[in-house]
Amino acid sequence: MTSTTLAATTGKWRDTGALPAAAAWYGQHDGAIVLGTGKVLVAGGADGASAALGQAALYDPEDGTWSATGSLRTPRRLHTTTLLPDGKVLVAGGISGSAQFPAPGLAAAEIYDPESGEWTSTGAMKGARWGHSAVLVDGKVLVAGGTTLRSGQSVRALRTAELYDPDEKTWTETGDMTDARSGHPAVVLANGRVLVAGGTVPIARDEDAALAYCELYNPDDETWTPTGALLAPRAWHQATALSGGASVLVTGGRAPGGPGDGTFDPFSRAGAELYVQYTGTWTAVQDLPGGRALHRAVPLGSGKVLVVGGGDNAQNDVGFASAAVYDAATRSWAPAGGLATGRWAFAAAPLSGTLVLVAGGVVRSGIAAAQPGAQELTASAEIFDLEGTP
Repeated sequence: MTSTTLAATTGKWRDTGALPAAAAWYGQHDGAIVLGTGKVLVAGGADGASAALGQAALYDPEDGTWSATGSLRTPRRLHTTTLLPDGKVLVAGGISGSAQFPAPGLAAAEIYDPESGEWTSTGAMKGARWGHSAVLVDGKVLVAGGTTLRSGQSVRALRTAELYDPDEKTWTETGDMTDARSGHPAVVLANGRVLVAGGTVPIARDEDAALAYCELYNPDDETWTPTGALLAPRAWHQATALSGGASVLVTGGRAPGGPGDGTFDPFSRAGAELYVQYTGTWTAVQDLPGGRALHRAVPLGSGKVLVVGGGDNAQNDVGFASAAVYDAATRSWAPAGGLATGRWAFAAAPLSGTLVLVAGGVVRSGIAAAQPGAQELTASAEIFDLEGTP
């Protein structure tokens, strides 16, 4: 672990229009999408009882307001949303219905057309999955891993991967990953390969284990190969491309629990790591000013990254209001102005090189003894201005 010496607070938050309805987004790739028009789309997610939502909304940065747009054909959470080359948006997989175990996973996918504001069904994936990754590679969408049913009383992580062709509107199988995983981030590197880092595998009905294993997808031959492992296993972390994808910053992650030395760590990880594509290795960088998981990391201009919000324990936690900015040039953190409303599992999107939008999310969970696990959500939204005066 490296020490943290903080500079003066940078940047400022301001309130903006609220979502039409509160929602939370728990996945790595289910959040906000910036459309070609500059508007921001959010779709689906979960309500305070962890039931899937079908609602969708658009944020207009010109007037700072949200408006409802066409609803999803199938309500879903823990799905993926991907901007396609033609400006449309692909939503794939996820979980539908109420919170239950085992969950009814989806193979169905649908397309959002910004011109009509409507969703249409498209080809279904080869298999149902949720908590998977999805990135655009050579004009196609690469979906990998995730969770699916193992039996009537258990689930399992997947190694399988698929490619969606927007022109043909079809899915085809591609090479399997080296390791099964779910809840992992995927990042397209400068050399065109795709890095997946960490994630989880289910080990019991209510338990999963965090992974340090990472691997690379090569679109030329559609194969996966192992690459350097994270210095620490991570789940509910974030991965952000830097220098056009020549390096990747990983931040935070869920509380690791017992490290094997007889002690117990109840707090989320504060450690951060940097992956360099040319060496395939991870190195530690300065620790975050406070551990967190289920936060968001959003790239800013000039090689900087905003890390905001998050929490320690999704079962009984209050969302963090704190934020920090990472500077790739100095490999150091500076504290940023704090959110007006602390939150985790929210949507976030860059509006420019210096502006970031955050919306919705969980304010706190375990809100009443009569409602164990119930969560208080927010519809509020805020904008971070890197150049704003604190």
